[in-house]
Amino acid sequence: MDAPIEKAAVEEGSRPARPARRTAAAFYLGRRKYGPIHELQASLQTAVIRGELSDVVLLLEHEPVVTLGRSAKQANVLFSRASLEQRGVDLEETGRGGDVTFHGPGQLVGYPIVDLRPDRCDLRRYVARLAEVMVLIARDHNVEAGTVDGLIGVWADAEEPTRWATAPWAARLSKIGAIGVRVSRWVTMHGFALNLDVDLAQFGLIVPCGISAHPVTSLRELAGGTPGVKSVAMNLDRHLAWALDQPVSSVTDLSQLSTSELFRSIAAAAPAPGKLPTAELVP
Repeated sequence: MDAPIEKAAVEEGSRPARPARRTAAAFYLGRRKYGPIHELQASLQTAVIRGELSDVVLLLEHEPVVTLGRSAKQANVLFSRASLEQRGVDLEETGRGGDVTFHGPGQLVGYPIVDLRPDRCDLRRYVARLAEVMVLIARDHNVEAGTVDGLIGVWADAEEPTRWATAPWAARLSKIGAIGVRVSRWVTMHGFALNLDVDLAQFGLIVPCGISAHPVTSLRELAGGTPGVKSVAMNLDRHLAWALDQPVSSVTDLSQLSTSELFRSIAAAAPAPGKLPTAELVP
């Protein structure tokens, strides 16, 4: 999903240099409840806006939860809060864009908290690059996927998963990844969710993203198998760097820390630009 290459006649040496990108620190957090991680994202976003932290990327899987975006329609949640709780599923309102979605074990979630200034202040392009992360992961597992005009997220042809010839040619268009973002002062939060080996029956609790015409699928359903969330997350720095157009550190495993310890350890490893990491605070 490369952006079109713009051709321009410029004299050699006249093109302005691209601003230097600061390195984003990437962390794997393990399996976590949604609410505390949403609060962590908000705290990290505020710290990045204030210049107190560098960019970070959080990688994890959630305990079962239905989340409501800013444009969510209550009718797309097919069970009451009490019924969801009986099934062990939380219901959380969020500030992200989009409608209703489900997160659960076996789904890789990525939350980049990055400053898009000065030259990446294009929300459409940013969303497209998040989609590209999921496309690249799918390709690593012999599944070809892509985007669809008018439908957010990443899609594959469940009838022929090794081939993506765009939506009009798909025999059974199926959604494999979701995207929802929020931006404040051009610093991002929320992000993407890719179905690796998630329980697809859980999507029957909702109308995913308000789309009833097409089913939800997973890499396991399409490819017959997939590594676990941790394995994919711990090797994601290269794809993230390409998609975010900035250096990304090797992924640090913080999955053994309590939720209350996460902010301090992340802040120690991703200090404000110009300051050195405090390595001893990171396991």
